[in-house]
Amino acid sequence: MTVKQQWLVVLAIVALLGGGAFAASHFLKDELTSVTVGSNAPGFIAQTLEEPGRPKSLTDYRGDVVVLNIWATWCIPCRAEMPSMEALYKDLGPKGLKIVAISVDDADAGQKIRDFVKEYGITFDVLHDGTGSIQGIYRTTGVPETFVLDREGMIRKKWIGADDWASEGNRRLLEQLLAQPKS
Repeated sequence: MTVKQQWLVVLAIVALLGGGAFAASHFLKDELTSVTVGSNAPGFIAQTLEEPGRPKSLTDYRGDVVVLNIWATWCIPCRAEMPSMEALYKDLGPKGLKIVAISVDDADAGQKIRDFVKEYGITFDVLHDGTGSIQGIYRTTGVPETFVLDREGMIRKKWIGADDWASEGNRRLLEQLLAQPKS
């Protein structure tokens, strides 16, 4: 094989790899993007419990500091962390904090979710995604999984599993984010 033929083979391989990378990035864009601290929060659509069929999306919370919690009624760790979320919301909600808990229970679980909300005395926004599509959008590994979003929609904290959301560390982070001016 001549030097010229060797270079042609190398160029063909480079072109093939480049074309494959382009095709993968184009067709697998959603699968290749990461949802991590420092990235922009992906949009979502979920149903309100009060008015089934009336969706809410991330754009409804634009400019707000948001604790976005993905959970389910059957999830024991979810049940464990809900009281601390409610305590946090009672303290920081008046300062502008939004807590949005999106249930991924089955599509017909609306009443079960409303009963859960009543049992736990939840006063923050609880939405329902009966398709569970938010789990794919946010690349969750299970429930609960929580994302803290700043006013610009950037993920500032990602937490897998239950947490004490009323803890000093979480409060400090959220108070810092709430102190930032709205743009």
